[in-house]
Amino acid sequence: MTDQLLVRPIVRDDFPQWKPLWDGYNAFYGRQGETALPDAVTQMTWSRFFDAYEPIHALVAESDGQILGIVHFLFHRTTIAIGPTCYLQDLFTLEAARGKGVGRALINAVYERAKEGGANRVYWLTQESNRTAQQLYDKVAEKSDFLVYRKPLA
Repeated sequence: MTDQLLVRPIVRDDFPQWKPLWDGYNAFYGRQGETALPDAVTQMTWSRFFDAYEPIHALVAESDGQILGIVHFLFHRTTIAIGPTCYLQDLFTLEAARGKGVGRALINAVYERAKEGGANRVYWLTQESNRTAQQLYDKVAEKSDFLVYRKPLA
């Protein structure tokens, strides 16, 4: 599949294919039904991809005009380096595309964009129970020994 795969920046016309993948990603993480993201969040997220002043970016992986996967990433400053750090925030592929190199191609494309953007590293989070994704992640990056703490403020 990957020899026919094109990874490219998202364009406005991608919305009808991006939205079901976005919804699938959010459903995977339990954001559905009563806990679904408000539509305003989805619309703001979508608009940020096209705002030159926003540090958030989106790529899609497509084959034969069908979007098979999405990745969203952003650049931020850090206290331990001069250049930015790249956070890979969202990665999702169609179920039928899993295990066929789509996720790896999207991650590698983020690596390239991060290098071009002067980032010294790319990092991301996943749930401990997401074993399927970790099979790929263990091959393309090293696992950190950090734990994540958070506190909702709203």
